Amino acid sequence: MRAELALCQAQASVGVVDDHDVQALKSRLAEQPVDLPTLWEESRNVGYPVLPLVRQLAEPVDGARPPRVHWGATTQDIMDTGLVLQLVAAGRRLDELLREFGDALAALAGRHRSTVMAARTHAQQAVPTTFGAKIATYLGQVSRDLARLRTAAAAVGVVSLYGAGGTSAALGSTAAAVRRAMAAELGLAADDVPWHVARDRLVEFGAACAAAAGTAGRFGREIVDLSRTEIAEVREVDGHHRGASSTMPQKRNPISSEAMLGFSVHATTLLPGLYRALEAGHERATGEWQAEWMIVPDLACSTAAALALAADTARGLQVDAAAMASNMGAEGGSVLSEAYMMRLAPHLGRERAHDTVYAAAARARAEGTTLDEAVRTAEVAALLPEPIAPGDYVGEAETSCDRALEAWSVQREVKER
Repeated sequence: MRAELALCQAQASVGVVDDHDVQALKSRLAEQPVDLPTLWEESRNVGYPVLPLVRQLAEPVDGARPPRVHWGATTQDIMDTGLVLQLVAAGRRLDELLREFGDALAALAGRHRSTVMAARTHAQQAVPTTFGAKIATYLGQVSRDLARLRTAAAAVGVVSLYGAGGTSAALGSTAAAVRRAMAAELGLAADDVPWHVARDRLVEFGAACAAAAGTAGRFGREIVDLSRTEIAEVREVDGHHRGASSTMPQKRNPISSEAMLGFSVHATTLLPGLYRALEAGHERATGEWQAEWMIVPDLACSTAAALALAADTARGLQVDAAAMASNMGAEGGSVLSEAYMMRLAPHLGRERAHDTVYAAAARARAEGTTLDEAVRTAEVAALLPEPIAPGDYVGEAETSCDRALEAWSVQREVKER
């Protein structure tokens, strides 16, 4: 209805219709609600809602001449313009949700810039890092998600007004002027090249949604893994019966992370359907367009749900620094194997140092001793004057955390400008 009114106003501005048509349509919209049951029934018969909608909008009010509605437009012009208006609004909401998620991550990263923990590769302890550095990777990803979303949301905001076959023949010489005026009424851009079947902008928007949902899903997976009973380094916010089991009273399931994973999986698996819809042929789709009616709103809404859950989880996340420190003692502190290897490498050569520490790590596991004790054989004891602490081997962890926070701050300033 916004699209039809904007079209009428645009046409009045160039003399295609007159002010009576605009005022009559405004009165019709204000005084007589659309008969939705009839619209639904007739839309099922026609296949689209615009013809029966236009018939309702063009009914006379109080015996006056009915407004000239839908002059020179085609069904897809109105439906695509309506879709674009929704996507622009959805883009604003997703932008807000990404900023909330990013702000929550930034706060976590700042608080835990120096909280030492084990980095994990292939689900096994690797080397020491900090929790702030771990969160910084998510913050960097959200910064890129936000940039992608803003680009896609700006690109998708284009009015559709090209007529039956994309030629705007019904509007004649006024076509370009009406298109621009309609776009201005709606706060959209105008493109003189028809896009009825050129759906790349929608795919770009969908891809930005799916990427953001994927970030939320990765964060959810991280929380699920780190909150395992055997690890217990983080927990979702507490609450009476929150995450409780119907039969196991001890359970405290990471329910928000599970939900954001579910929404993320759903959103990302919808994206291939949009790529499939790029195959639309000739000047009007025959089924691909209808697929978008289900995919696009579901993709945007699932992404929004995943991001809202992620932001809320990050804000309330409980971090157990003591558990992180304790877990680094697993297998005798073998998380420091690389550190010992690099300490010995200048004296023994890298490969010999690797094999020396490899054997020491195996002894530490088998004998229940520490890596430091196992590596101090008579051969290399003099080369290791003191034990290595996890905090001494975090490399650029704190710096990367700082850089991610700086980049996020810049991204926020871009929004404000």
